[in-house]
Amino acid sequence: MNTKSYFFQSFAIVALALVAFIGFKQILPDKIFSETKLDSKNILIDSMLLESVADDSLSLDKDSIAKSEQALNGQKIVFDETEGIEFPAETFENYKGYQYLISFYEKLYQLEKNPQNKVRIAYYGDSMTDGDLIVQDVRTNYQERFGGNGVGFVPITSESAASRGSVKSSYSKNWKTQSYLNVKRPVSPFGVNGHVFFANDKSNSTWVQYEAGLNKYSTSLDNATLFYGRSSKVGKVNFIIGKDTLKKSLSPNNLVNTLKVSSGSLKAFRANFIQADSIPIYGFNFDNGSGVHVDNFSQRGNSGLPISMFNADVMKAFNNSLKYDLIILHYGTNVLNYGTKNYSWYEKGMTKTVNKIKESFPGVSILIVSTADKSTKYDLEMKTDSAVVPLMKAQKHYALEAQAGFVNLYTLMGGDGSMIKWVDETPAKANKDYTHFNQRGAKAIGNLLYGQLNKGYEEYKGLRQKRDAEGTKPKPVKKARPDSVSVTKDSV
Repeated sequence: MNTKSYFFQSFAIVALALVAFIGFKQILPDKIFSETKLDSKNILIDSMLLESVADDSLSLDKDSIAKSEQALNGQKIVFDETEGIEFPAETFENYKGYQYLISFYEKLYQLEKNPQNKVRIAYYGDSMTDGDLIVQDVRTNYQERFGGNGVGFVPITSESAASRGSVKSSYSKNWKTQSYLNVKRPVSPFGVNGHVFFANDKSNSTWVQYEAGLNKYSTSLDNATLFYGRSSKVGKVNFIIGKDTLKKSLSPNNLVNTLKVSSGSLKAFRANFIQADSIPIYGFNFDNGSGVHVDNFSQRGNSGLPISMFNADVMKAFNNSLKYDLIILHYGTNVLNYGTKNYSWYEKGMTKTVNKIKESFPGVSILIVSTADKSTKYDLEMKTDSAVVPLMKAQKHYALEAQAGFVNLYTLMGGDGSMIKWVDETPAKANKDYTHFNQRGAKAIGNLLYGQLNKGYEEYKGLRQKRDAEGTKPKPVKKARPDSVSVTKDSV
């Protein structure tokens, strides 16, 4: 065989092998080939999640998990009364924890009696709530019933600024941003939204501009107020409202400082920061001062673990102004991507997160929202990802352990295989990634979340009115107790 013939034969073999490989890949089970995780430039993963996944010492073994499941399943969770009110016992399978939302429900009850009162919710989430999806619908439902106008707290810059409809914002490109997603030791403490911004360009204008959105109850920017942090140097900010310019000084003396742009309603304004490079800037708040207000603190790639790095004193300073009554933690999307079904490490990490919230916002009610359904291809068929249910149960475990309310979003949207149905519906309610909801689906999810919260509130009203009619005297607050199993850190 001559050299030329040998060359062409070898080339043909390589080409045939390549074609065969491509062909077999199309028909073999999807899971044989490793999936590229989060390769989009718009997707981030927090550093604490990566470290926790790498630390195997944080995970329990399979036997421990099995024993925990066996101990909890079928057992009743009996609540001790709070202020003379006791919700009915629940099973772990159907745990909602309305008992732990009593302080929030009481604030709503008082708001119904006095419409001038104010109730505030902080909604922390990941890409599921990007662009105010889901949150804006929860907000609208509450404002429809209890009153209130405005989108709440809005950061200086945001990945979803261009796609958010509830408020329009634009900003200069020379802002320096530090996020709790990937910075452990910020120059100044993170704000309540997990970010801190600096107007660090002395030679060019650093600005941000806001315009009221078109969503119901957010068609104006009410009582626009700037939040900023402590610094040894003062600065200036010019607010441009139409043809007028308001020149104001920044006096960064306290951990958290506020500066009101206007006491009335605005349609739009621009803020130019001058000689303010050393001052930590957090964002603006917009609300009309009464009714219900819901802040959206979404961050793509977030697992919820970075909240444990909050500076409690700074958070208390924010709370002195904003006065939160409920904090919602809606995570899970980014925790499903690591091929594990043992989430004990995540339980422990999120328990720290909840404890940090309790330290930072004393007396606040806490609600955990579980992962939604997610579908993955197995043997050419789309099915619920095998990690969804284990993660959902882990989230329920730490919600119970931390004495928080719980929304099982997986079952609420339909349970096993539901994401496939949401994608295949006409019109569709979820995207083809079988993970994220589109606007239509997000609205449906927001309504479902509000529905469960409101069901608990209506039940609370009935229990409260019964208590008042019977003249029951409140007993000291106690912890919930399982009827026949002790739920401790070791068991959950």
